[in-house]
Amino acid sequence: MNYFSSEFKLGILGGGQLGKMLLAEARKFDIQTYVLDPSKEAPSQFGATKFFIGDLMDFDTVYDFGKKVDLLTIEIENVNLDALDKLEADGLKVFPSPKTLRLIQNKGNQKDFYVINNIPTSPYQRFENIQNLKSKIVNQQSKIQLPFVWKSAQFGYDGNGVKVVRSISDFESLPDVECIAEQMVAFKNELAVIVARSASGEVKTYPVVEMEFHPEANQVEYVICPARIDEKVAQKATEVALKVSVAFNHVGLLAVEMFQTHDDEILVNEVAPRPHNSGHYSIEGSYTSQFENDLRAILSLPLGDTTSKVAGIMVNLVGAEGYSGNVIYENIEKIMAINGVTPHIYGKRETRPFRKMGHVTIVNEDMKKARRIAEEVKNTIRVIAK
Repeated sequence: MNYFSSEFKLGILGGGQLGKMLLAEARKFDIQTYVLDPSKEAPSQFGATKFFIGDLMDFDTVYDFGKKVDLLTIEIENVNLDALDKLEADGLKVFPSPKTLRLIQNKGNQKDFYVINNIPTSPYQRFENIQNLKSKIVNQQSKIQLPFVWKSAQFGYDGNGVKVVRSISDFESLPDVECIAEQMVAFKNELAVIVARSASGEVKTYPVVEMEFHPEANQVEYVICPARIDEKVAQKATEVALKVSVAFNHVGLLAVEMFQTHDDEILVNEVAPRPHNSGHYSIEGSYTSQFENDLRAILSLPLGDTTSKVAGIMVNLVGAEGYSGNVIYENIEKIMAINGVTPHIYGKRETRPFRKMGHVTIVNEDMKKARRIAEEVKNTIRVIAK
């Protein structure tokens, strides 16, 4: 199929900020883009050739949408996989495949997959519900002990569906859903590697990045590229990411989040089979952004250069505590006056505490200077409401 034909239609399930940034890259190519999202306010509504409103978990909605396009991809994992199975059986190319998504969509299945494939990961245990988890912990029938990390098996995102449980009283705030408990890991750094893998089998990796998290929201505050780690550790992290990529047999992007322990072992935390927050710096910092390489990969085109031009740091813009309503980006003009600073506003009208509303990229030849500027940006701009 000629992907550069004006008749070619690329379908994207999900119309959030990842879809919006993917659409920006798609404009380089002469292809039509169709987007399906449940919200009429989705950020991708203005960038797509056609925008459809519908439930991503509804079989008929997803199947009918897929019949409109020539190739289907995702920007969010929580989609109806049975519909994708049927579309694939009908002959539609779906990347990543529903088979890969089934292994990733449920975090319990994802952790089991690591163990089966000898991929290093933290100790964990699966539970049907909160009562089952609480009973096993209280009666000391679990291999997982307090404190531990609780994760909803499905539908978690942006820090939602993840909580550190330090005492029995913390169970009261957890939803009654299928979940996993992971033993807390003592680590030096949280790292990530994005692997681009094309339908033709070509594979490239982006440099290892280092992530700094907000202590309360469990969201990434800063992504630093390259990670400030020893080269041997970076090589080990890349090798682990490639092993994970081979095991999942994905097409497109796979973001592999990892822990670097105090003895420099690498443990896989979780993966995302799509563009990822840890790769946003690449829009300004890399020769080929993660979004362009995602398109290249699913369209079986040669992958672009993943090398960084300069040091890059991304600052997440999230809703300030105490503010909900129509968003205002206070002091954005001040950060734009700084050399090497580029804001990305996602187009969400309503802000609320810790909601991802945008990000800012800082590029500089001097990593230390870039980090200082990132701190200045973080302390200057505020995402508030009218």
